[in-house]
Amino acid sequence: MSRARALPEGALGWMHDLARWVGSWLWVPFFRVRTLNLDRVPADGPVVLVANHSALVDGPLLFGMFGRRVVFLVKAEMFVGPLKVLLPAMGQLPVRRGEIDRRPLTAALDVLRDGGMVAVFPEGTRGIGDVAAARQGAAWLARSAGAPVLPVAVRGTRRPDGAGRRFRPRVDVLVGEPLPAPSLPGRDGLAAATEDVAAALRTLVRELENNGPARPAGT
Repeated sequence: MSRARALPEGALGWMHDLARWVGSWLWVPFFRVRTLNLDRVPADGPVVLVANHSALVDGPLLFGMFGRRVVFLVKAEMFVGPLKVLLPAMGQLPVRRGEIDRRPLTAALDVLRDGGMVAVFPEGTRGIGDVAAARQGAAWLARSAGAPVLPVAVRGTRRPDGAGRRFRPRVDVLVGEPLPAPSLPGRDGLAAATEDVAAALRTLVRELENNGPARPAGT
C-alpha cells in the first residue's frame, strides 16, 4: 500500500475522494453546521479519530469534514444492498457486534502505519461491553501505530425524544486537542489510555452543552 493511498486494500481512491467531496456539501440543505477548531486536525501522519455517536448521520456528516481521507470502522449491518459494494470501495471497514474479529483492526492498523486517519465511534454499538471494546480498540490502534488520538464531539444530529421533524437543525462539531499516542505497555496501559480518551470526549461534550444553542456555520 503506498503512502499516498492511506486506504485499506481494495479501496478505490477516486471513489473515496468523490464521496468525501459529496459529503462536504450534501448536508447543507438539512443541517446548519458550525465546526470549531478544525485547525487541530493533523494535516498528515497517522491519526485515530474518536467521536461520540448519537445518530446515524454522524459518520456521513464527519466523513467529508476534515480535509483528508478518513477510514471509518462501520457496523457490519450497514453493509447491505448497494452499500455492500460502495462502502468497501470507499475504504470503510465493517465491524461485527459481539464478535471477536481482528480483521478490521488489522486493516485499520495498516492504514495508520501508512500515515492515514482511522475513525472510531465508541458509542456506535449497543451494550456496555461493546462500548468498552470499541474504546479499547481505539486505544490499541493508537498505541500500536504510535498515532495521536483526536477526540471530536458532535451535538444536534439526534432528534430529541418526542420531538417532531425539525427544519435544518443546528449542529456543532467540536475538535479537541490531539492526545499523545499511548505508550504505557500491557493491559493497564491500555486501560489508562482508554479512560483518557473517554475523559477527553466527556469534556468536549460538556463544553458544547455549556456553550448554549449551536449557531449556524459562518457565525
